Amino acid sequence: MKRAIVGAKIYPVAGEAIAEGTILIEDGKIVAVEPGRSVPSDYQVEEAEGLVATPGLIDAHTHVGISEEGIGWEGEDYNETTDPITPHLRTIDGIYPVDEGFVDARRGGVTAVGIHPGSANVLGGQGAALKTYGRTVEEMALKAPVAIKGAFGENPKRVYSQQKKSPSTRMATAALLRQALVKAQNYRAKKAKGDGETDLVHEALLPLLAGEIPFFAHAHRADDIMTALRIAKEFGLRLVIQHGTEAHLVAEILASEGIPVVVGPSLTSRAKVELRKRTFKTPKVLAEAGVDFAIMTDHPVIPIQYLPVCVRLAIKEGLAFEIALKAVTLTPARLLGIEDRVGSLLPGKDADIVLWRGEPFLDTEVPERVYINGQDKTCQ
Repeated sequence: MKRAIVGAKIYPVAGEAIAEGTILIEDGKIVAVEPGRSVPSDYQVEEAEGLVATPGLIDAHTHVGISEEGIGWEGEDYNETTDPITPHLRTIDGIYPVDEGFVDARRGGVTAVGIHPGSANVLGGQGAALKTYGRTVEEMALKAPVAIKGAFGENPKRVYSQQKKSPSTRMATAALLRQALVKAQNYRAKKAKGDGETDLVHEALLPLLAGEIPFFAHAHRADDIMTALRIAKEFGLRLVIQHGTEAHLVAEILASEGIPVVVGPSLTSRAKVELRKRTFKTPKVLAEAGVDFAIMTDHPVIPIQYLPVCVRLAIKEGLAFEIALKAVTLTPARLLGIEDRVGSLLPGKDADIVLWRGEPFLDTEVPERVYINGQDKTCQ
């Protein structure tokens, strides 16, 4: 089907804004993004005068579909709290595609998400990137795995000290991570010689050691951020800090090392020690230091439909609109390794588009229309 969205103000993200333009869509892909209202005769026109078009929003760190809405323990599939080292677990094996969280995501203009294991384990498993509409994980999947999730600080300590197991300290968390990575290195060396049987735990870490996928490190406090950086440098890992509640305290170091941060959730109470310094000023500080960052909800910690609200609050604390929009579109797409498909309005990319009645985040946080793969999924 050929469709034209006509008359909207367009923020392509990867280029200059267009005051009034046309987006041409064919077979779920963007064919053209142009100023003016010229439409080929074989396109179905959808009038968008007075609306503002952006790429579909992307939340790089969520637990949508793996921490399901409204059904209690039966839907809690994000933390395997029987072993602190579980990099071979795959979120795609635990996602429920008809979770209400996906509906809420679309209501907030979120068309793609990173879905990751929780933070109970030192190594929790493999995250995936999905669209927020589809019947099956296979239909929704953009890329899997996108990263290996690990965790520092309070959560692994709490979970395993209650079981009278290691790790019960930050030292043990770091030691167990190093041990797992060294074992994977030794396994890789043996495998190169044709020795030994396949081990799924070690196999899962090989793409991480090879730099093919990043290490998404749950770290709130500045000291935990620095431990993650220390270990990443030791093993040559591509590090992306998740949460980064105190990232503003070490922003210059992160900038000098080229370490991105996925910031949030900030729209919460100070429910634990690690959140004492949480503030919506963090994105502005990171931007001023030159740190690449995205903004997340950590759904269900913050319901995912409030991602635009989080962006608005960061703007209120001084973050520039253009940087804020990029932090929920192109930057998370790049951190998830899906920027060839989504994150900006360019020819050849998926037609994931949000129309807003007014400037997004500034005038409104509620989308008027939401398209995924060129299909209107606003109320579905």
